[in-house]
Amino acid sequence: MERPQGENKMGVMPVNRLLLNMAIPIMISMMVQAFYNVVDSYFVSQLSQDALNAVSLAFPVQNLMIAVSVGTAVGVNALLARSLGQGDQEKVNRTAVNGVFLTALSCLVFVVLGLTCSRLFYTVQTDIEGIISYGADYLCIVCGASIGLFFAVLMERLLQATGRTFYTMIAQAVGAITNIILDPILIFGLGPFPRMEVAGAALATVIGQILGCCVSILFNATRNPEITMSFKGFRPHGQTIREIYSVGLPSIVMQSIGSVMVFGMNQILIAFTDTATAVFGVYFKLQSFFFMPVFGLNNGMVPIVAYNFGARKPDRIVKTIKLAVMYATILMVIGFTVFQVFPGPLLEIFQSEADAATGDLLAIGIPALRIISFSWLLAGFDIVATSVFQALDHGILSLIGSLVRQLVVLLPVAFLLSRAFGLEAVWLAFPIAELFSAALCTVFIHRLYRRDILPLRAPAAE
Repeated sequence: MERPQGENKMGVMPVNRLLLNMAIPIMISMMVQAFYNVVDSYFVSQLSQDALNAVSLAFPVQNLMIAVSVGTAVGVNALLARSLGQGDQEKVNRTAVNGVFLTALSCLVFVVLGLTCSRLFYTVQTDIEGIISYGADYLCIVCGASIGLFFAVLMERLLQATGRTFYTMIAQAVGAITNIILDPILIFGLGPFPRMEVAGAALATVIGQILGCCVSILFNATRNPEITMSFKGFRPHGQTIREIYSVGLPSIVMQSIGSVMVFGMNQILIAFTDTATAVFGVYFKLQSFFFMPVFGLNNGMVPIVAYNFGARKPDRIVKTIKLAVMYATILMVIGFTVFQVFPGPLLEIFQSEADAATGDLLAIGIPALRIISFSWLLAGFDIVATSVFQALDHGILSLIGSLVRQLVVLLPVAFLLSRAFGLEAVWLAFPIAELFSAALCTVFIHRLYRRDILPLRAPAAE
């Protein structure tokens, strides 16, 4: 079937091929990033458990930066894709320029906070000087030089919104591979470089982000003709910003909830032992091997759903969602199986000599990984559903789902279980929360299908 002249592939390519064409490059690049996450933590864990804990405790702040950058970019992506589907080129370009403006403001906030509040962030969580010292150095660098992270995320979403996910894959892979190469060099001081320990891990991270950002900017300038950005006479456009944040703000809040959840879980766990917080940090690194591809699948799905919603093609929307749920569930089942069968070998990757002598990391970590992974059997559906809400301009539903799962259910249940039954019972909060989330997402999906997708069928038949 030939593509109608001037129409983007998202409106005409067979849906399964389109979804794979859009998603696989992003999934590959995110797998590379997941590998980086594991390698980064592996090298840090060889320094000491204090070093590993310092990086683990920084996760809420890093996740908050990702939440703001990705949330803004998701809003830009969804609005831009819908505008393409509607054939409104002026709105496409206006959306991209205002997205750059919003990203710059967001980045500036984190630069200031990182340079002034990094040590305070650790002192309110622990009095262990080794963790505080390592953590303050790490957080100051990753926040103070976060320009690469913020603009890499935005530029990659601009490529995704027009269906050019192959270039996204290259940009992300360049950044992650650079990071992997620099990690041991800067952490341990190989060759002419000084030994920087945890600060070296942070510096490797920001250098990789900046390089990936430069590559994605180059691709947008030379390989993305559907978006034209000009800042001559630029003034923020209020209506465009409102439309970006109608989807983006719920996404920011939704992902920020993850930071609150991790911070809260760390406080529950550290009351037992700091090894428990190390296990939780290791879990987040390991789970990225399976969640990152699902997020990549989502990033490929969102512009397809948004474009075809704007183009009034309901059958393509429904088929895209069904395929995304199927692929996400398959990935999660694979992850569940791996965590059930190989929890010990996975944890040993992050075990220092001191940890091996005590055996605490394995004793706490093996049951933790096995119990938490039961939540994955429903997680694939939940992740896809929340992204569908965003693509259809109902980001508030994603926010409600995340609030219920991570704050209304997960943290209170984890706290009660910790008080009633001890450390091992805390991990049961994850599958319990995911069950609540799946039930809620099912209700929301059914409601949106009847209210937003079904009405598109009548105009399409005329």
